[in-house]
Amino acid sequence: MKIDNTLEEQYEEMGSDHVSTSGETPMRPDAFVLSDIEKIEKIRSNVRDIMLTLGLDLEDDSLNGTPNRVAKMFVNELFGGLDPKRKPKSSTFENKYKYGEMLVEKNITLYSTCEHHLLPIVGKAHIAYISNGSVVGLSKMNRIVDYYARRPQVQERLNIQIVRELQRVLGTEDVACVIDAKHLCVNSRGIRDVESSTVTAEYGGKFKEEGVRREFLDYINLETNF
Repeated sequence: MKIDNTLEEQYEEMGSDHVSTSGETPMRPDAFVLSDIEKIEKIRSNVRDIMLTLGLDLEDDSLNGTPNRVAKMFVNELFGGLDPKRKPKSSTFENKYKYGEMLVEKNITLYSTCEHHLLPIVGKAHIAYISNGSVVGLSKMNRIVDYYARRPQVQERLNIQIVRELQRVLGTEDVACVIDAKHLCVNSRGIRDVESSTVTAEYGGKFKEEGVRREFLDYINLETNF
């Protein structure tokens, strides 16, 4: 796997704000003062102003419902992962069958939004962990990816958040995640390179060891017919 050759240009355009970003999504203290309904109404009004500023005719049947649709999409769908009440419950179970090798969940479809241009990020996440006595339902890993993806993101932070959450849930440092995604801020604007994708990784515990990391990477590159 190879990080795309436009990454240097991306960093240059993003500036130092990108470099200083922490592993936590930047949120204001008053982020949840407004209800979802109030947020939708406020965003609806702002989207309407943007569309009017662009010269669009909001009396047109095709456009008059757009501000409300966009507002509901932002609050309930694309950025629903900002609300901690929507965090998936991740129950764990005792590893009674004593499975001691790594468990890999690969090709998890990922849809997120670049926080610099509010354009889509589309790709795949690959997760692995080694149990120290607990296991988590397979679908819960997909739900954790989806939850942290549904917010304005940078890919590096998304990687870190997924791994930290699984480490917390499973009670082990032995968690890894690789993300391979296309950023429409690169593919559809700026350099407009439709072929490039960005690969990021976060390794914890045993996955920092070369042999274990190599085994994981071999798994996610494996071509299967089932």
